[in-house]
Amino acid sequence: MQILLIAKDYNLNSKIILGILFVALAYIILYYAFKMIEMGYVLKVKKPLYNHFYFRLKRLNHEQIAVLEHQFLFYKKLNSKEKKYFEHRVASFIEDKKFIGRDGLLITEDIRVLISATAVMLTFGFRDFYIGLISTIIVYPRAFYSNTNKDFHKGEFNPKFETLVFSWEDFVNGYTVGNDNINLGIHEFTHAIHINSIKERDVSSTIFSDSFKELSELLASNEILRNKLLASDYFRKYAFTNQFEFLAVIIENFIETPQVFRAQFPNVYDKVKQMLNFRVAGY
Repeated sequence: MQILLIAKDYNLNSKIILGILFVALAYIILYYAFKMIEMGYVLKVKKPLYNHFYFRLKRLNHEQIAVLEHQFLFYKKLNSKEKKYFEHRVASFIEDKKFIGRDGLLITEDIRVLISATAVMLTFGFRDFYIGLISTIIVYPRAFYSNTNKDFHKGEFNPKFETLVFSWEDFVNGYTVGNDNINLGIHEFTHAIHINSIKERDVSSTIFSDSFKELSELLASNEILRNKLLASDYFRKYAFTNQFEFLAVIIENFIETPQVFRAQFPNVYDKVKQMLNFRVAGY
């Protein structure tokens, strides 16, 4: 009798283990099948199958929401559902990054929220919005001396140390005038997103890097467009320093003056919009 009970228990345990293995195998097969289908879709239409999917939305406190409502124009352009997604992402970004103040600067809610909101704005069309190459954000009260090239900087991104550095004075100045196409936060975060997209191969990084490659090929093959860009006063001359500065500058213009950008350089505008998967009213 005891032997029969042991045999029954053994058979039951075997079935449970086999069931678990079958479910795990089915999950793996479905997961990779979905990845392959989505990547094919991404390569064809240059956008993800979905962007926002959360089991539970994180929430900001009243003080943090007030910062967005009174100091971040992009947030005001969003509908009610988009605002909830935006708030979730800002809260998640704040939790994920380490903020450090230097030269006596105290890290306040304004600093955490506005810097995080800038990152979330630029990656609002991404599924993975964390920008994995950034782990630490250092904020100085004003322009700081950088050992990188022995000069004073307003901002810099150091991928080796996964660190983004800002002059808070200059970061705020970037939002004081909202249509001059000069925004330190947007500029430096774009550098981080650009380098991160080169290193990562998630859906959003693939769209970003492939779209920038398409833009580069467009400019290389279209001499008329290239000369028009060079002759235009719309993009500041710093854009033509190298490909990294070019991308950072045109995204500053894209965010701050989208209507002017679209009117003057529609082909370039469309590639930037595709790159960021930007589907927000006004863009």
